[in-house]
Amino acid sequence: MSNIKINIVSSSEEIYSGEASMVFATGSLGELGIAPGHTPLLTGLAPGPVRVQNGDQEETFFCSGGFVEVQPDMVTILSDTAERADSLDESEALKAKEAAEQTLADQQSTIDYTKAAAQLAEAVARLKTIQKLRKNI
Repeated sequence: MSNIKINIVSSSEEIYSGEASMVFATGSLGELGIAPGHTPLLTGLAPGPVRVQNGDQEETFFCSGGFVEVQPDMVTILSDTAERADSLDESEALKAKEAAEQTLADQQSTIDYTKAAAQLAEAVARLKTIQKLRKNI
């Protein structure tokens, strides 16, 4: 069985570099399943989990958004924030979600609604990643 090389890079460091038999990510237009030999592709990455399968092993990462570049023998994921899903803090994600919801609900405030909505989407994606990780354990 052939593998594909994958690199997951945040704005500050390389999070993961290795081989995979399959990569799953949430693109801007929906779920992506990337296997070795996949057609070249460049697409936006929505906040959410990135799963890397290598045989029976699977690792899950959280990416806050960014880009996915697919070449026939390599996948590169560039994200502002990327981290291993098992290091996500659920209570911190819940606080961020509540803060973003409160900011959006405050009609008297002069806030940037686009920024607040993006923060809410990221917090919700973090929580969904944590929930998916729990189901797989």
